[in-house]
Amino acid sequence: MSRAPAEAPAGAPAADHGGPALELLVHGVGGTSPQEMLGDPRTVRVTGDDTAAIHRRSQDADAEAHPERYRDRPVPEAYVWCNLTSGNSARALWLLLLPFMVINLAHWMRPPAAEPHWAIRLYGVLVRLIALSLTVLLVAAACEVALDLTAWQCAGSATCSRSWSWPGFISVNHHGWWAQPGRRLALAALAPTGLTVLLWYLSNRTWSAYESQQPLGEASAEDSPQAPPRPAFSRPGFWYGRRLVARLRAAHTAAGFLTTAAAVTVAAARYDHDSTSAVRETLGLLLESTLLLAGLVVVGVVCRRGRTESRLDERLDKALTAWLPATSLSLLALALLYASWGRPDWTSAGTLPGDRAFGFLAFAQGVLVVALAAVAKHLRHRAPGERTALRGLGGPAVAMLACALGGVMTGGVAQRVADWLDHGATPGMDPSAYHGPPPLLTWQASVIPALFVLLVPVLLYFGVRTWRTARADEPRVMADYPTERPDTARTRRIAAARAMAGLTDRAPLFLGIVSGASLLLGAAALVGAWWAGEVPARAADGAPAPVGFAADAVQSLGSWCTGLGFLLFVTWGRRAYKDAAARRTVGILWDVGTFWPRAAHPFAPPCYAERAVPDLAWRMNTWTGRTGGRLVISGHSQGSVLAAAAVWQLPAATRRRVALLTYGCPVERLYGRWFPTYFGPAPLAALHQEVHCWRNLWRATDPIGGPVRTGGDVDKGPLLDPVAYGRTSTHPLPAPVLGHSDYQADPAFARERALLLAALASDVPNQRVDQGSSGRSSG
Repeated sequence: MSRAPAEAPAGAPAADHGGPALELLVHGVGGTSPQEMLGDPRTVRVTGDDTAAIHRRSQDADAEAHPERYRDRPVPEAYVWCNLTSGNSARALWLLLLPFMVINLAHWMRPPAAEPHWAIRLYGVLVRLIALSLTVLLVAAACEVALDLTAWQCAGSATCSRSWSWPGFISVNHHGWWAQPGRRLALAALAPTGLTVLLWYLSNRTWSAYESQQPLGEASAEDSPQAPPRPAFSRPGFWYGRRLVARLRAAHTAAGFLTTAAAVTVAAARYDHDSTSAVRETLGLLLESTLLLAGLVVVGVVCRRGRTESRLDERLDKALTAWLPATSLSLLALALLYASWGRPDWTSAGTLPGDRAFGFLAFAQGVLVVALAAVAKHLRHRAPGERTALRGLGGPAVAMLACALGGVMTGGVAQRVADWLDHGATPGMDPSAYHGPPPLLTWQASVIPALFVLLVPVLLYFGVRTWRTARADEPRVMADYPTERPDTARTRRIAAARAMAGLTDRAPLFLGIVSGASLLLGAAALVGAWWAGEVPARAADGAPAPVGFAADAVQSLGSWCTGLGFLLFVTWGRRAYKDAAARRTVGILWDVGTFWPRAAHPFAPPCYAERAVPDLAWRMNTWTGRTGGRLVISGHSQGSVLAAAAVWQLPAATRRRVALLTYGCPVERLYGRWFPTYFGPAPLAALHQEVHCWRNLWRATDPIGGPVRTGGDVDKGPLLDPVAYGRTSTHPLPAPVLGHSDYQADPAFARERALLLAALASDVPNQRVDQGSSGRSSG
């Protein structure tokens, strides 16, 4: 959270020369109000709309007309962008898109090698194929619930349909026109079709609001020939993904329709293959072949070259984006008509034909993740980096996490629906009554307890290491307060805060362990399901008693875990839909996960930076051009990432009048490690050279922000936290450990801001201002 702009302390350089000065505040994750950012309940919107806008205090609305009022301080204004991620209640639906958001992150985690080009291209293709498999998995899960568990098994069973009144006219007990299996499937197919349409609608709606925002323009790319290479996100088309998202949206929408059509067609074609009707058998084969061909076209569209960043790409591939979904929807309609053909002797028994598709899908995802890891390792060898997360394997690890999340979400839904339809009985234990979901989904749920068991010693290791780090840091805490009388409890609290903040740097190891264990356990579940063909407890029939007990225990615990996860997911989604505070908490997740454009999955939550970065760049460029003044863009937490990205979009002439002040900044600590191609040492060093002047404040107690490690005088820290160890005349009450918050309360903030304005007035790029201290605040 931001707070009121700090006044310059005594002894700071004056800021009353060099023209008018503006401080543009950008808040971080979670958002805040303009009143809190500016420290005044009376604010006005200067420019923008209800989604994102720039605000000033009412008394500063006409500041440019009265420069005499601001000779010794800058004009503060606040850019509020929190509604981009946590605005209206419909954004609670974004919880459905969590696996899509995670796989989109994997696209941007490529190691920073500039060659070979074939490996760079293959990395993007593999990520996009994994993203496509997640769309197919989600729609397949909807087909499993609506077509298999409901229309095929329950409505096709006299026992199940008698125990529920809602199957009504589609149940076998009704003996009506809709009671035939093909017609039940055709009617139930409306559910996954509606889900696909919903995903298309959400993507299209956000596409017009986010990806269609016009960046500052081609002029932002102009630089002198001697300028060092700048990172990719400074290119004119980086924050303008209209064409790619439109193309991927068409392909994924078509994949959803084709998945539903395949589920219906395979069941009907299987029956017709064993029947005496040559006409229906031929039609079934023809329709299956057409669906396969259409699926290959979708894969080809996804594998095409990805983003165009070097220029603003205004083309939309209108023929592709219109005809591919329309053709797939037409094939779905033909599949429903084919399944509705009268087949009086057809009865539904067992599970829906084609349930092994979940196994093939899981196998394909595993192969793609392993291939992605091999490509990432090859790229890492070309550009090694000491601080790159997981030695360049961060992208594959996150891709595996996305697949695991997709599997848990889809399997949890299928398990809960099956439990509900079977009145609480364990699915698959009595196939004569109710088969339940495919055995693979139960096997996947059953390995979740094993994953928890594996993580227990890992968590213990991190806990013990953090405790030992805190104890070892206690002498250093007292060294930071040499004149204070030691207080053991106070020292331990400060040391513990520093040690807990350091856990962020160990997060890559934890994620690597979770992803690796998920891959191995998922492979074991796949082998077990294919080998046994039954759920674990039934597969263990006849085995020794301990084996049977263990199989039954992990199956029950796994079902309970997936059910609990599903209930928590639904409960939190419902709360976020109704409660603005809960929606803002969910929005924090989107603040971190949706900074990057949708380059891999078009159904992921939209990239708010494609609106925020152009907003900031336009504001800085137009204000400095109109007034000829100096501007400090002041970003906290995620706002510092937006500020850095916006500075890169400025023309070189404008950058000479702009200074960058970041605090609680994750640019290197998080983004530099996980996204080294875009925020690694080389891009950050180039940013340091290109921006007029830059200061970064950080604390050892901050779990998110840290130094940017560009050398020179950029990093100022670690600042003392708390600012006072004991009670003093300035701090008569105990000062809190602030961690990631309230950087503007530190005296160093106003001092560094004044120094930046003074450096801008001197018109000397990257001027080093000697402040005669180590960067720590004196309290």
